[in-house]
Amino acid sequence: MIGAPLLSVRGASRHYQSGDTIVRALDDASLDAHAGELIGITGPSGSGKSTLLLICGLLEPPTHGEVCIRGRQVSYPDADLDGLRAFRRDNIGFVFQKANLIPFLTAAENVAVALEIANVAPQPAHDYAVELLEALDLGHRVENRPARLSGGEQQRVAIARALANDPPLILADEPTAALDSVRGRQVMELFRRIAIEREACVMVVTHDPRSLDLFDRVIELEDGRIVSEATGKSAADPVQPQPFILK
Repeated sequence: MIGAPLLSVRGASRHYQSGDTIVRALDDASLDAHAGELIGITGPSGSGKSTLLLICGLLEPPTHGEVCIRGRQVSYPDADLDGLRAFRRDNIGFVFQKANLIPFLTAAENVAVALEIANVAPQPAHDYAVELLEALDLGHRVENRPARLSGGEQQRVAIARALANDPPLILADEPTAALDSVRGRQVMELFRRIAIEREACVMVVTHDPRSLDLFDRVIELEDGRIVSEATGKSAADPVQPQPFILK
């Protein structure tokens, strides 16, 4: 990748005290991630994948090290992460294993609420939410509540919500764990499209080896440390994205 990294992590560690034992959930991790990249984070359970994502997403401070986003140092030991709430809202989108949709809101309302929190007026927020959902092939589901959506559709609504503020960095933690292989592949292909067409950096924690060919890079963790980094097949043979015109 050319140019300065969108995300830079340097020597990030996260240690916890458990009785007389220090648990090293993450240990001296460093990485750079660029706009337009889809990066996979793999490793066994307890290897530090989710901890790395929480630190990159400014939801936990590192015990040691620092995180820079768009050239700004935003996280370090004792950083006031509450004071970065607006920065996090404008620059980072989150997608988790469960869609975590509000059950009494429609698909469009679940997306619009993310915009309203950012002080967008209700009608423009709803209009843009519908536009996002249509771009993700959910135009026929905008008025459906979560209970009337399939697992894959719910996850796409969650992705639309993560895209609402047009963040340059999107972090996803096991987003396909509850999906079958076909729907899981579709979600990963969608992340690939988003990285390419929106020039976002997308980092995905995954245990699923079936979609690793879509990643530009795959970073493997073990016992809290980055132990390997491999170039994905997509770097040599890019996936041709389907139309995704929303900007």
